[in-house]
Order: sequence, then structure tokens, then C-alpha cells
Amino acid sequence: MTALTADERAAVGTAEQIAALDLRPENLSVEDERQLRKQELAAAFRLFGKLGFGEGVAGHITARDPGAPDHFWVNPFGMSFRHIRTSDLLLVDSAGKVVEGGRPVNRAAFCIHSEVHRARPDVVAAAHAHSTYGKAFSSLGVPLDPLTQDACAFYEDQGLYSDYRGVVNDAEEGRRIGRALGGHKAVILQNHGNLTVGRTVPEAAWWFITMERSCQAQLLAMAAGTPEHIDHDTALMVREQIGTPLSGWFQLRPLWDQIVREEPDLFE
Repeated sequence: MTALTADERAAVGTAEQIAALDLRPENLSVEDERQLRKQELAAAFRLFGKLGFGEGVAGHITARDPGAPDHFWVNPFGMSFRHIRTSDLLLVDSAGKVVEGGRPVNRAAFCIHSEVHRARPDVVAAAHAHSTYGKAFSSLGVPLDPLTQDACAFYEDQGLYSDYRGVVNDAEEGRRIGRALGGHKAVILQNHGNLTVGRTVPEAAWWFITMERSCQAQLLAMAAGTPEHIDHDTALMVREQIGTPLSGWFQLRPLWDQIVREEPDLFE
């Protein structure tokens, strides 16, 4: 990992806290980086399964291959999140062909993720699933409000795709989703669900998890009454504290430790 900027240091806390973080290893070979991304991807799927984000064959998380940036790793079509191992992952090229792995790829996964990765060369991973509160909230056609500290991570850092046209089966809709995402960490797909991205797999997975919970919190608050918003300046400040790539990566660590201890077979 490269040296932290002053803003990143301020976002995490004191220099002593930063030094204590167990950061990703530096200067990995392409092979080692590929294996790390695949392990993180398998762990993210297990977490999504554990958290109840599975919905039939819907949902996918992808990780760009470090040796072939126009290829990405993805889950096999029709395999439970709860069962995915590192060895089950598929490598897909820019044309949607499976170049490594023995099962088919979800067509919607390719159409969405290929275009998101093409639109965002800074992004390593993207996550999308049909989680309950994300689906419910997306039907409102509005962005998340800064109602809670956690929701501030997405303040003025989320897109809205409001042109739902059924199951994504063509690259053009993937391109429209990529445009709606823009430079943000997340996009709400109206009447569909959420999609998040990150410079690492854990970051993308964490943004999806905390966005799902923030959708749940806003739905509950709206049902109970008229929630008070955090003011603009404070929301921006909090976003810089908890909404950075490093913060997203680090906030998944407790869940990573939990799933690795409970389900070590994911590394097979």
C-alpha cells in the first residue's frame, strides 16, 4: 500500500492508530496479488450469504485481474454465496468469455460489471446483490439522506440510475449504469437495488454492507416520523472521516476475521 496522504491520516485518526493498522502487504507479485483478490472475493461472497443478501441466482461481486486489467473474477452462475470457494471463481474476459473456470457466468453480471470496470479504471472491485432493504429503498428513486453517521459515507458520493428496463442483458444498459455511477462509491439502481465499488475487494464489500444497513435505517426513520438531517458541513466532514478507501477497507476487517475463522474452507 502506498504512503497515506495527510487527509487519509486525519480520516483514520492519530499517527499511532494508523501505525497499528494491519495494512495490506506491499509490492506483491502479480500472482500473489491475484490470489489475495480471489481470497478476498470468496470471503466477501460468504459474508453476503451469511448476511442474507442472496436472492436465487441474482447478485455478483467482481475483482479486476491484476495481470489482465480488462478481465475480472466473478462468482459462477447459480452457485450459492454460502458455498463459494476461491477455486470456484471464474475469470471472464472483455468479451464475456470464461477463460478460467468450469461453469457459466451470469449474463447480467457481465453486462453490468464489464462496463463499470471499463468506466472506472481506478476501481478494482464492484458489488451488487438484491438485498431486501436496498431493493425497498431503491423503489423510492431518491438518494440516501445524511440521517446517521454511517449514511454520511455516501453523502454527495452516490449516483442514481432511474431508467430500469428489466434484467440487464446488454452492454448498453451497463454503460448507462456506469455513467450514473460516475466517480462515486455507490449507485442506487431504481427498482433494482444497490451497487458499490472500491479500490479493493473489502472496500467495495463494506460499502455495500453499510449502505444496506443505512437504507434500512432510513426506511425505519421515515416510517416512524420525519427524521432530522445532519447539516451539510458536518455530513461532508464525517464522510472524510469514515468514507475514504482506507476506512472502507479497514472497516471490513472484523467481518473478515469472523468469516475466515468460521469458514476456512473458503480458501480451498
